Amino acid sequence: MSLGTVCVTAGLTGLFSFVFLAVAIGTDYWYIIDVSDSRYNHGEDSEDLNSHSGLWRICEVMQKVFVILLPLSLVLLVFGGICGLVSSLANGLHMLLFTGSYFLVGGALTLTGIAVYIAYSKAAFAIAMHLYGHKLFDNVHIGFSWSMGLACLSCVSEVISGALFLLAAKLVAVQHPEQSAVI
Repeated sequence: MSLGTVCVTAGLTGLFSFVFLAVAIGTDYWYIIDVSDSRYNHGEDSEDLNSHSGLWRICEVMQKVFVILLPLSLVLLVFGGICGLVSSLANGLHMLLFTGSYFLVGGALTLTGIAVYIAYSKAAFAIAMHLYGHKLFDNVHIGFSWSMGLACLSCVSEVISGALFLLAAKLVAVQHPEQSAVI
């Protein structure tokens, strides 16, 4: 595999990561509530009780963490893209190592934001069950939706991009041993 191919693939993977995360952050389909049984809705249409939520609907203390982490990760992806472009064009070992590490840290930040959202959702559901009782939630189905899936795809793409930039650094070190002697 050539250095150019690896760098272009890393760049495209980073771009996909950015697009996936931007769409995920901008949509409100992270969490889906489906009420399938009309016994508990007191004569209302069960479709009216179905709901979905995202990052921007409610802003409580715990939710502020991922409302900050995920957009921060999006901004870091932009800077990572710039670093990736510069390091790919320069074929600099240190720059490629930095860019690969940068994308891996960004992936960890995105994963942290997703994990906090999952923990928040679990805690919110546990509080609701405690307040209203378990029986009320027997026919309520709650799950994560496509926005969460896109955020997870973004995280995976970001890690793949980081690994590809590190592979590019390895290729530069093999092709130009004089650059790797400094390390």
